[in-house]
Amino acid sequence: MSDELIRNAALTSKAWPYEEARKLLKRWPGGKPNGEPMIFETGYGPSGLPHIGTFTEVLRTTWVRRAYEELTGGAPTRLIAFSDDMDGLRKVPDNVPNPQLLQANLGKPLSRIPNPFPTDDESFAAHNNALLRKFLDQYGFDYEFVSASSRYNSGAFDDALKNVLRNYQGIMDIMLPTLREERRQTYSPVLPISPTSGVVLQVPVEVIDADAGTIAFTNEDGTRVEQSALGGQSKLQWKVDWAMRWVALGVDYEMYGKDLTDSGVQSGKIAQLLGGRKPEGLIYEMFLDEKGEKISKSKGNGLSLEEWLTYGSDNSLAFYLYREPKRAKNLHLGLVPKAVDEYHQFRGNYTAQEVDKRLGNPAHHIHAGDIPPGEMPLTYGLLLNLVSLPGVHDKDIAWKFVQKYAPDTSPEKDAELDTLIGLAVNYARDFVVPGLKRRAPIAHEVDALKELDAELAKLGPDTPGDEIQNVVFEVGKHHPFESLRDWFKTLYQTLLGSEQGPRMGSFIALYGVDNTRKLIAEALAA
Repeated sequence: MSDELIRNAALTSKAWPYEEARKLLKRWPGGKPNGEPMIFETGYGPSGLPHIGTFTEVLRTTWVRRAYEELTGGAPTRLIAFSDDMDGLRKVPDNVPNPQLLQANLGKPLSRIPNPFPTDDESFAAHNNALLRKFLDQYGFDYEFVSASSRYNSGAFDDALKNVLRNYQGIMDIMLPTLREERRQTYSPVLPISPTSGVVLQVPVEVIDADAGTIAFTNEDGTRVEQSALGGQSKLQWKVDWAMRWVALGVDYEMYGKDLTDSGVQSGKIAQLLGGRKPEGLIYEMFLDEKGEKISKSKGNGLSLEEWLTYGSDNSLAFYLYREPKRAKNLHLGLVPKAVDEYHQFRGNYTAQEVDKRLGNPAHHIHAGDIPPGEMPLTYGLLLNLVSLPGVHDKDIAWKFVQKYAPDTSPEKDAELDTLIGLAVNYARDFVVPGLKRRAPIAHEVDALKELDAELAKLGPDTPGDEIQNVVFEVGKHHPFESLRDWFKTLYQTLLGSEQGPRMGSFIALYGVDNTRKLIAEALAA
């Protein structure tokens, strides 16, 4: 497809990345002044390790960024991954070594707390920031890393901080009505850092000289202190910090979760007060666990990126994260098989689609329009059924069956398929095999299985799956099942030990006619 064709179709596409990107066209109808780049931002709090939520936000923002570039024929853009490492440490995370070291530094900026990990990073935040960059680099994201500590400490935010001090009362007028009475007594947009303890203080602040950046406050020991708010001697309350950052960095687009909706409204008002404007953005819904409860790090009911990638491809995860970001989504490992197969289905459909359908196809956004050629010769679901059977719990053995089914494939030539087989082996081992329990056939099921065995005996070893499927269908029609669905359910339960299963013709072609007859014999002998 030509760039012009894509651009014209993208102008009316209902795919959500294009809908989001068109907000930026309205924001700057003639493009940004002097050819300046459109600024996209994602935020990260380095009090913990990078997680799947971090990945999701950067990935979705990247899709909007690419959509904007397509709409504009390649207008310049930047993606800033911002780390709020000046935030004070509120509690000691459960998953870090040397917790006593962090306990002794509670309340201090994350970037000024010693590193509890056995690495050379100079601080706790520096360690987590390094992990974030490694995490984003691993998946090929194009971004610029910016830390709050470098901006505050270097004075890069000094002018923005003076602007906050000049508008101090206006910010208070925006924030105080949103707070409980008790919180109002101590609230300040500016959080001074104690000159004695180094702790980020939650105390009222008096602006002495906004243009000089001077403030006064009561220190922890009860003494009155006058000091500069500049050069890393203070930080802003996060809602004010968010707004200040939008204005100081010229952020045009930032998405955030539904739980921050009210915060976004308040920060938007503050940004306007500071002479800027709130970025465009998508408010996305939160992830839920298997029980439909909101995923929380403190509850420990979340799902890590590593867990998904043990059983499914990174593209399958991207596919799942693309779909319907404004709807709450369950996020658990039971979703992996369907996500893998649906990703390959959408990818396989891409080349035959009209341009408007292509732009709405998740594969277009996952692969930035450069769709990998070729299709999988068999589904992940079919592989799961194969590697769940006794004697096939090994990738090398599974490959022997696959090569009989698809002779032109090999581990060396088909790396994606090789990876998929390994992932299926992992999933079957951990989630399928432990729950399998084959039942004995009863009544008319016995006669149906005997007939199926006799019909399979007439077939050659290379009979195509479609022909085998027709045989299975015909056998089912000869026996008093209420529906053919009940016949297939019988096959799944007696031969595979599960309630659901694959297209039986494809499975038999993959597993082999003789091997399937052995399964039938075992079922009849049960």
